[in-house]
Amino acid sequence: MATHTDRRIALIGAGIMGAHMARRLAQAGFAVTVWNRSADKAARLKEYGVAVAASPSAACANADATIIMLSNGPVVEEVLFTRDSSGQVPAEVLKAGSVLVVMSSIPVETCQAQAPRLGARGVDYIDAPVSGGEPGARDGTLAIMAGGDVKVIARLADVFSALGRVTHIGPVGTGQMTKLANQIIVGATMVAVAEALHFLKEGGADPAAARKALMGGFADSKILNIHGERMIERNFVPGGPAEYQLKDMRTAQALAAKGGLHFTLLDCLVGMFGDMIDKFGPGLDVAGILKEVERRSGGETGRPS
Repeated sequence: MATHTDRRIALIGAGIMGAHMARRLAQAGFAVTVWNRSADKAARLKEYGVAVAASPSAACANADATIIMLSNGPVVEEVLFTRDSSGQVPAEVLKAGSVLVVMSSIPVETCQAQAPRLGARGVDYIDAPVSGGEPGARDGTLAIMAGGDVKVIARLADVFSALGRVTHIGPVGTGQMTKLANQIIVGATMVAVAEALHFLKEGGADPAAARKALMGGFADSKILNIHGERMIERNFVPGGPAEYQLKDMRTAQALAAKGGLHFTLLDCLVGMFGDMIDKFGPGLDVAGILKEVERRSGGETGRPS
């Protein structure tokens, strides 16, 4: 296997997705350093040759590319632009000529505000959110939606290829817009699969057999395949937490409203996922929307008090 040890990669955020991504980059031959708030999650990566830093600044100080894989926009902003435990500001230790790749799902406006701040320091900025969930991160099959300078993205082709398939969308922020579009489709399909499976079960059909029958037809999708199976097994341990899905759909809703747009389906999806989390709490996989479908099908549609 070809090695890339002359390319130093920092990865900030070694959670469900980030840990797999760090492992894959190390296995591809890159020199990888990670930082994570929960140090024990990062420590597990040492067996793959990944170095663990004590602070975000220490992780990215000498990196050629720094990948951000944190939960949301405010967390990305805080970690990048405030002093960490070392007393340094990570954004200020990024070396000129390096690239910051934000693979978190964050608001378009946040990316567009961050890019010039880093550009003034000679650091290129790419927003490159992903779709594919934990299986995609594990297997290196993520769909990567990249906004920014196409030449900078091309320079990182070997980095992206270790993680999945990258597509250049347009200027900074358009990667995030594409991810929001993805989340509208994902949310709608998730609800459709949940309603269909509940419909089958309540009608006396075998949902597992019906799912197999539907696969390969026009109703087939990764969501029917992966999350449909989760719903049938009632496995709601998060691979993709429902609160992240809701966060992204609310971001899409706000961006649409800012442009004077109103989307009936999107509003419905935000309401359903919001009710699900209110009723059943955080920490469920997106497939947990089945629980909300079941609740609503019994006539209980209002938000819990």
